[in-house]
Amino acid sequence: MQAFGMTVNDLSVAYGDRTAVKNVSLDFAPKQVTALIGPSGCGKSTFLRSLNRMNDLIAGCTVTGEIWIRDQNINSPETDVVSLRQRIGMVWQRPNPFHKSIYENIAFGPRYHGTKNKKQLDEIVEESLRKAALWDETKDRLHNSALALSGGQQQRLCIARSIAVKPDIILMDEPASALDPVSTAKIEELIAELKQDYCIVIVTHNMHQAARVSDKTAFFLSGEVVEYDLTPTIFTNPQRRETNDYITGRFG
Repeated sequence: MQAFGMTVNDLSVAYGDRTAVKNVSLDFAPKQVTALIGPSGCGKSTFLRSLNRMNDLIAGCTVTGEIWIRDQNINSPETDVVSLRQRIGMVWQRPNPFHKSIYENIAFGPRYHGTKNKKQLDEIVEESLRKAALWDETKDRLHNSALALSGGQQQRLCIARSIAVKPDIILMDEPASALDPVSTAKIEELIAELKQDYCIVIVTHNMHQAARVSDKTAFFLSGEVVEYDLTPTIFTNPQRRETNDYITGRFG
């Protein structure tokens, strides 16, 4: 499986007259996890939603700049946004399984994109649940409601659902913030496994989580990237005073 990264050039996002993200340029490497950290309201989740054009759905939101993946600027007006969101999956803060069976949650995307063969769908469901470390817990109840799963299992199901359509990039907006410590640990283990195949970008308020799961970290403040470097450097030898103040708890 070929892995792809993403390059962001001079991205800005505004809601009416208020600029939420200012001139951000970042490179996201394939087979790496990048954490976006910063205080509430600093623009990191707005930036993340820009990476698969979810901000298109917000009235009055304007986005400028370029986002390149597979030699395509996805901010181009010619971009097929439905196809784009197949290639760039999103996992939200709270688990949001469909009101369907476990099987149908996973099969929905591939079926929507043209896979009708039952045997192929069965294989996709099993492979996706295995990649999400959920197969052994669900293989005997695939046709039960996904809503009967625990919160942690539902979040892993949502991850399985996103990888069922073979994305290039996986975006995660605080994927463990609503989970207990045991479920959080499972999500973090899963992120470490998935990065063998995917470029992953994760927003997190949890400094320990960012340090554990990511290869690189970007520190956002007031809509701008203050510092972007290897995660061990950010957490042990930051170059900017603002970064040091944030990670040592002086604000945020």
